[in-house]
Amino acid sequence: MSKTFVFITGIVLLLSGTAFRAAPATVTAAQQSESDATREMLERMAREANTKRHQDIRDDTEKLFQLASELKSAVDKSNEHVLSLDVVRKADEVEKLAKKVKDKMKESIGPPPRPEPTPRNLSNPLSRQ
Repeated sequence: MSKTFVFITGIVLLLSGTAFRAAPATVTAAQQSESDATREMLERMAREANTKRHQDIRDDTEKLFQLASELKSAVDKSNEHVLSLDVVRKADEVEKLAKKVKDKMKESIGPPPRPEPTPRNLSNPLSRQ
């Protein structure tokens, strides 16, 4: 092998190594600000969605209470041998609304709140409370 070939091969390898090396990732202030703004917007949207969901649960629970009261009065008016069709329909409505409320309670948006740390008993450092 000639010295020229070895020299050219060395330069090619050297240049190819630097050409394929990833440039260090630098985050500009504008990119960081945009990222912070996006995160804040997403957090605000999650809070608003949870607030709306909570209000819907309150409204549905109020309606559920009203329907359950109407069902109770309808059952009280009926006798032991006859249940009206209205009582059966109200019971079905109560069941559907209760399921809807239960499902909405499971739909929390965003990360769950962090539990508060439990205080430790400092009088005995070896205790595991």
